[in-house]
Amino acid sequence: MVNCHCRDCQRATGGAYASGLLVPQSAVTVTGDIKYYDVIGDSGSLVGRGFCPNCGSRLFSKPPIPELLGIMAGSLDDPSWFQPAMDIYTASAQPWDCMNPDLPKFAKMPPRQ
Repeated sequence: MVNCHCRDCQRATGGAYASGLLVPQSAVTVTGDIKYYDVIGDSGSLVGRGFCPNCGSRLFSKPPIPELLGIMAGSLDDPSWFQPAMDIYTASAQPWDCMNPDLPKFAKMPPRQ
């Protein structure tokens, strides 16, 4: 569970960051249509933004790691359980963004474990 401060997430949300969780793509079953808009992310790799074609809500992201799927925290039926574990791409964070000082910070993407 992360808060991503990259410029692409800022543009996509219209805010300081995007909150989401990364899960194994094999653990997710999607019913209904999703439309993807592909962009080149701050990593230099292709990133897909998944939207509901009916209402336009951003639901998913396809990160450059093909076995993972990002789920936008605000799209959860109960987003109150979302607890970010880190801030990523803080090198792109806006100076007016008030980040939680207790969360680990990574200038770009943290190393994969």
